Amino acid sequence: MTTATTTPAERRALTMALPPVREDDRRDIEGFLDAFWAEHGIARKTGDAYRSDLEALARWRDTAAGIATADRESIFRFLAWRSGHGWSARSNARLLSALRAFYAHRQRRHGRSDDPTALLDPPKLPRALPKALGESEIDALLAAPDADDIEGLRDRTMLELMYACGLRVSELVELPANGVNLRQGALRVTGKGERTRLVPLGEEAQHWLRRYLDEARPALAGKGPARDAIGETPLFLTRRRAAMTRQQFWVLVKRYAAAAGIEPSRVSPHGLRHSFATHLLNHGADLRALQMLLGHSSLSTTQIYTLVAREQLKRLHTIHHPRG
Repeated sequence: MTTATTTPAERRALTMALPPVREDDRRDIEGFLDAFWAEHGIARKTGDAYRSDLEALARWRDTAAGIATADRESIFRFLAWRSGHGWSARSNARLLSALRAFYAHRQRRHGRSDDPTALLDPPKLPRALPKALGESEIDALLAAPDADDIEGLRDRTMLELMYACGLRVSELVELPANGVNLRQGALRVTGKGERTRLVPLGEEAQHWLRRYLDEARPALAGKGPARDAIGETPLFLTRRRAAMTRQQFWVLVKRYAAAAGIEPSRVSPHGLRHSFATHLLNHGADLRALQMLLGHSSLSTTQIYTLVAREQLKRLHTIHHPRG
C-alpha cells in the first residue's frame, strides 16, 4: 500500500486488523489520560485522539512488553510503518505529541528513567495556505439549497451560519438550541479546549435562523425535545430528531457545491470558515478582532490569513497590471 492509494477507511482497517489492546496497556493508557485530564483539563476530543493514538501503538507492538516499556527504536519503526501506509505528517505529529505526554507521565509517576521520544524529531509539516472561495462562489453555494423544503431550509441556515460566523464544523453541528440569542444577535459557541466565545450574527444570518426556528425545526423536532450524546438540545436536527454529524454535513456541502457549479474537491466545511476569515481581512478587518471571532488561542494562528490576502494581491497584480 502506498500513501497515494491508502484512504482513511483503509488506514482504520489496517489498525483494527492488528491484535487487540492488552489489558495492561489499556490500564496504563487510561491511567495516563485520567492524570493528564486532571493536570491540563484537556478537551474530550483531545483525550479521545490521544487514546486512539496510544492504542494504535499498543496494537502494533509485536513484543511481550507493553507500551510503557517501549524503546526509541520500536517507536521509530511504528512511525515509519504509519508513514509507509499513508498516515500524514500532521497525523504523525499528533501521535508524537501523545507519546511524549505519555512517557513524560511514566517518568514522573512511575519511575521510568528515560524518555524514548526525546531524540525523535517531529515530522515537518507543510504550510498549506487555507483555500477560500470567491465571494460570488459563496453566493452561489448559499443559494443552492431549496429553502422551501424543510431540510433545504435547515441546510441553507447551516451554510449561512458557517460562513457568516466562521464556525468550525464541530462547533456548528454541536451548537445547542440555547446557544442562540436572536434578541442580542449573537451565538454562544464552545470551541477547542472547551473555550466559549460570543460570535455576532449579521442580519442575513438572523433572517435564516428565524425562518429555520419558525418553519423547519418544529417539524424536524416532532414531539418532545431531541437530545444529543451529552444531553444538550441540538439546534440543527435531522429527520431522525438527532444532531447532524460532521460527516453528514460534509456530504451536504459537497452536494450543494456541485449544484452551484463549483468543483466539489475545492469545497469543504472548513473552507467556509477560511472564506469567512479571508473575506473579512480583504475588507479591512483587524487581525485581533479576527482572532477573537475565529476562537484562536494564539494570534500566530490567525496571521496565516495575512499570507492568503498577500497571495490574492499578487494574483490580482499579475492578472490586471500591464507589467504583471
